[in-house]
Amino acid sequence: MPSSRTPASRPAKWNVSQLPDLSGRTAVVTGANSGIGRTAAQALARAGAHVVLAVRDPERGRKAAVEIGGSTEVRRLDLAALDSVHAFAEDWRDRPLDLLINNAGVMMLPEQRTADGFEMQFGTNHLGHFALTNLLLPYVTDRVVTVASLAHRWGGARIRFEDLNWASGYNPQAAYAQSKLANLLFTLELQRRLAEAGSPVRALAAHPGWSATNLQSHAGNPVARVVMQLGNALLAQSDTAGALPTLYAATRDLPGACYVGPDGSGEWRGTPTLVSRSRAASDPDAARRLWSASEELTGVRFPTGVGAS
Repeated sequence: MPSSRTPASRPAKWNVSQLPDLSGRTAVVTGANSGIGRTAAQALARAGAHVVLAVRDPERGRKAAVEIGGSTEVRRLDLAALDSVHAFAEDWRDRPLDLLINNAGVMMLPEQRTADGFEMQFGTNHLGHFALTNLLLPYVTDRVVTVASLAHRWGGARIRFEDLNWASGYNPQAAYAQSKLANLLFTLELQRRLAEAGSPVRALAAHPGWSATNLQSHAGNPVARVVMQLGNALLAQSDTAGALPTLYAATRDLPGACYVGPDGSGEWRGTPTLVSRSRAASDPDAARRLWSASEELTGVRFPTGVGAS
């Protein structure tokens, strides 16, 4: 018997046209001057949100804000310097914050250190966002979305608890994979703490699949840059499509600690859907251990009073 389901009756693939009305809501997007951060910021602004572009270079941020349009403001944030993270949070001044999107990141850099001496990828991608989230959490009313990556699975990625900051044997690919694995473990433990505190705030993660952005162009290894650029040309989806999982996680009614990515083969491209994570990224003991280590490294802790009525 032929199916009564016709192409016309199939549900439309989720896209920015299905964003809800976000009027009256405030979102902070880190790294919002380029790539999927900028695309996500633009979509949120067009849906009515007031979007704060948290960027390292305010001049580039202002140029992006003009092109994004809508209700925006630009604030300086250097995730590779804890002083900058603290200054951003201290300047927030008790404003409600509906949505925090931890999007900014660096990828496969030559060995470098942050202003506080951390390995640059771990320090920027994880520790900077760890500190920012905990400092802003008293003001967050809805959710925190952290952008992870397929790279959390690379080569059996693990958290090098014995040498988190790569004092020896630095490998840019493995260091990047560790930072992205850390993003997922951070989300897991943050959600556990929020639930334990009785907070309605949710922590979620998303990844863009393989998206053509300028992030790959900063890979330190010339061979890696060529491979990434070739992949961008032949395999990648656009940054517009790459931002969809972030936007889906930011606005859909989803459970805390879930992970959103593209639904296509290998999760490289496609429509946003809930996806799985590696066993290492699902380890609650590792998540707690990483949280404790991150508190010691940054001096920032989960705030008291979160979830109190």
